[in-house]
Amino acid sequence: MFTPIRKIARALRVPSVAEREMHYLNGARDLVDLEYRQREIDRGMFRRG
Repeated sequence: MFTPIRKIARALRVPSVAEREMHYLNGARDLVDLEYRQREIDRGMFRRG
């Protein structure tokens, strides 16, 4: 009975900051790109209000 509602709720859920950061880091193509992305995250790229 609640299964369709749960599926809709999961589809509309906004990813957390940590999930967005991890997804961004996983998109790095090489070590240089990974280090650059890590520095951007450390500077607060995803944590601005």
